[in-house]
Amino acid sequence: MSANAPPPPPWRSAPQFLRYAGAGAIGTALHYALLITLVQLARVDAVVASTAGAVGGALVNYVLNHRFTFASEKPHAQTLPRFALVSAAGVALNAAVMAGVLAVVPHYLVAQVVATGAVLVAGFVANRTWTF
Repeated sequence: MSANAPPPPPWRSAPQFLRYAGAGAIGTALHYALLITLVQLARVDAVVASTAGAVGGALVNYVLNHRFTFASEKPHAQTLPRFALVSAAGVALNAAVMAGVLAVVPHYLVAQVVATGAVLVAGFVANRTWTF
């Protein structure tokens, strides 16, 4: 896709979404590892631990998404700040969903699964249409 071409319609982006989800799985593995380690070993609050995990996962996701998911030719000076803004919004969404679900279901891993799904979809749409 050229730098000025619009993104493909949603129904034609399934392979790209699968690559995005695959890259996200790697970032999510780091996210969950930090979450569980911080909650279980350091006794950090689940929302705080989840937020720290999301930041670590976002760093891994940027590199994978720039290169593999979107094969972006845009310069890092343009895409990295945009990705950071999308990621910051994702961290905020993650924390909000975690807090909301924990108010109803008092298990942090159940809440994290719900939050991960919400952030996955919102992040793909934002990164596909604006970042890369």
